[in-house]
Amino acid sequence: MRLLLIEDDIAIADYIVGCLSAAGHEVRHVAEGQAGLVETKNGHFDLLVVDRILPDGDGASVVDTLRKSGFTDPVLMLTALGSIEDRVEGLRHGADDYLVKPFAQAELIARIDALFRRSRGAFQDVCAFASVTINRRRREAWRAGRRITLHPREFELLEQLVLHEGRYVSKAMMLENVWNFHFHPDTNIVETHMSRLRQKLNAGFATDAIQTTRRVGYRLRHEA
Repeated sequence: MRLLLIEDDIAIADYIVGCLSAAGHEVRHVAEGQAGLVETKNGHFDLLVVDRILPDGDGASVVDTLRKSGFTDPVLMLTALGSIEDRVEGLRHGADDYLVKPFAQAELIARIDALFRRSRGAFQDVCAFASVTINRRRREAWRAGRRITLHPREFELLEQLVLHEGRYVSKAMMLENVWNFHFHPDTNIVETHMSRLRQKLNAGFATDAIQTTRRVGYRLRHEA
């Protein structure tokens, strides 16, 4: 993808450009909101990454201006402001997703990939990664051809893992995509359901299909 990053902190910008370039994306970086507005008029971008606080104004206002001008491509907003009210305000101004600093490289890339897929309206009935296959319409799952009976939340967790194709999915992303929580409640609901999913997915197999990395998230193993 061709991405535009609007971020005034040079260290953070260099980190993001490095992460996204390593993931195969072409990244254009500007440090101010007005420069970002000019860039979007002069060039085509598949996705924007916009900091909430910029030297010449609020990133949410930049996104609002873009939406009013007809810009329809996805926008990921970055912020050090982690309150629910701040995130809701950014979403109301037209951002598609929110990522609170500091963030892990894996989550940044996963959120960008998810936004791009969503914007293209891609929906496949049958998806697979490693030995795991799911039918999203029929909500059925298999590992190595063996049918796995899952409860709805367990299937939705597995669906997230399959769609991210071996990349990490954070607890925050699971809460948002499965439970529609756009905040982080003090709960172990993800861990509880993931434990049940892991038991069912691994029953009868010698290897654990799911890798858990503390403070990073969950992913399907490539060799599962």
